[in-house]
Amino acid sequence: MVVEHLEAPFGVFSDPFGIFGAPPFGVFSDNVAETKQTVKATTMVFRIPKDELIFPDPHLAEDDGLLCIGGDLSPERLILAYHHGIFPWFSFRDRHSPHWYCPKQRFVIFPDEIHVSHSMRTLINKGKYRVSINQDFDGVIHGCSLAQNRIDMEGAWLGDDIIEAYTALHRMGWAASVEVWDEEDHLVGGLYGVTVNGCFIGESMFSLVPSASKLALIGLAYHMQDMGWKLIDCQLETPHLRSMGARFIPYDDYMSILTTPRCQ
Repeated sequence: MVVEHLEAPFGVFSDPFGIFGAPPFGVFSDNVAETKQTVKATTMVFRIPKDELIFPDPHLAEDDGLLCIGGDLSPERLILAYHHGIFPWFSFRDRHSPHWYCPKQRFVIFPDEIHVSHSMRTLINKGKYRVSINQDFDGVIHGCSLAQNRIDMEGAWLGDDIIEAYTALHRMGWAASVEVWDEEDHLVGGLYGVTVNGCFIGESMFSLVPSASKLALIGLAYHMQDMGWKLIDCQLETPHLRSMGARFIPYDDYMSILTTPRCQ
């Protein structure tokens, strides 16, 4: 499979601050324990302020991965979060503040372990679709929001605020997209995510034709193999992703991979 790419402002899947080091934006602190509050009848979570770039220790996340609520979706906070395995996920109609998650088990695909089924190999060999990198981030993120009327569904999370936040990350070189195009150059599928130190943290994918999101994921894995990148974080388990080689690893193993400098 040929994967085309167009460089983002800081290069394809760049790391503008260099090989991993703690981003110079904020710190983790035990002090936020003083602002713990109840958001469910049986769950206590931390609340973080908007005016301070801070998160609780990720090891304190609840069993479902919920770590804290509050803060904002500024690029600085998102970059700090992703460098520590934390990501926002919340229904924009039901929640007034971001909810931040850090699952204790991470569902990941190692690029060299991607499973390509016989049917997918057949589809690839037909040459009916092409895959590109960073050629239409805006089209992909809006496709992920709108495909199959997702935006109108209960619990929809990919609203205007998330689109604006991740588009800003893309312009800074921290977020990337993978596109799938048909023979008439129509965008028919894709995925997007955040890039940190040779790892791709997937956020969402969509398909307007059968198997387009699978093609995007396979194209991403092949591209990462070529670049010597290390890991695709799928965030949530699905049968679709498990069939393609995803498996669970502990959070501490995940962080070890995320923080180990990649080969140049």
